[in-house]
Amino acid sequence: MADDEAAPGGEAAAGGQSLGSLLGILDLERIEDDIFRGSSPDHGPQRVFGGQVAGQALVAAGRTVPPERAVHSLHAYFIRPGDPSVPIVFQVDRVRDGRSFTTRRVTAVQHGRAIFTLSASFHKAEPGLSHQVRMPEVPGPEELPTARERLEKALGTVPRFAYWHPIEMRPVGAMSFEVGADPALRTTENLVWIRVDGRLPDEDLLHVCLMTYASDLTLLDTVLLRHGRSFEGISMASLDHAMWFHRPFRADEWLLYAQETPSAEGARGLARGLFYTREGELVCSVVQEGLIRVVGDGG
Repeated sequence: MADDEAAPGGEAAAGGQSLGSLLGILDLERIEDDIFRGSSPDHGPQRVFGGQVAGQALVAAGRTVPPERAVHSLHAYFIRPGDPSVPIVFQVDRVRDGRSFTTRRVTAVQHGRAIFTLSASFHKAEPGLSHQVRMPEVPGPEELPTARERLEKALGTVPRFAYWHPIEMRPVGAMSFEVGADPALRTTENLVWIRVDGRLPDEDLLHVCLMTYASDLTLLDTVLLRHGRSFEGISMASLDHAMWFHRPFRADEWLLYAQETPSAEGARGLARGLFYTREGELVCSVVQEGLIRVVGDGG
């Protein structure tokens, strides 16, 4: 995961964190056999981004597993807000090494306390039954403007928060800031084309970790879209996150992230999403519950 293996896209690199920088953040320092240390970007959210710590924890787990065993699922809990100004220590517990499956548990620690836990299961490839849900029919990414272009058109500038990650997104429908301005645009689904903005090395674990990072970017927005709300007057935070990886994919090629929300209640919202390749292959399923607390009269 060396920085010089990537070809960072100009858009992300020009305004914020480059792809090379993100790969460096995912390239954890090994302190002991099962202990790793990671950092956060110099310019980013005021607390550690959930997708970042999840991706880093998966890197830590994957580095204790034979390369022929690919991750097939992860389940994570966000326990405390992370402090981006200090390193994160990742402690790996080798729960089980079986004939076909390997299980790892990772605890992320800051200031002597756990901020995040992840359990991941790895599986040796074997043949079996195969089926999948059909991909929605949507315009291709080349037919759509980027999220940053839409922000600039609506606001006259691109806010800093839109530049802190090197992930390119092209939403098919309305975005939360557009729905907040016009609640008639509210929708029950959130379809977004997404890819890493640059070419990546041929390393399966790296692609999975980057898509774990990206999966946290838009999922809870789906709940806001359902209610015709923007981020104004809303406090949001990821509570837990689960992913299942079905088929191989590349994170630097376009994936359709088809998201929906089955329920929101008691200041918590549930959202789920499916990642498809351009050819219609279902490669990953995601479910997340988040804190969505109304703290002001935003509409």
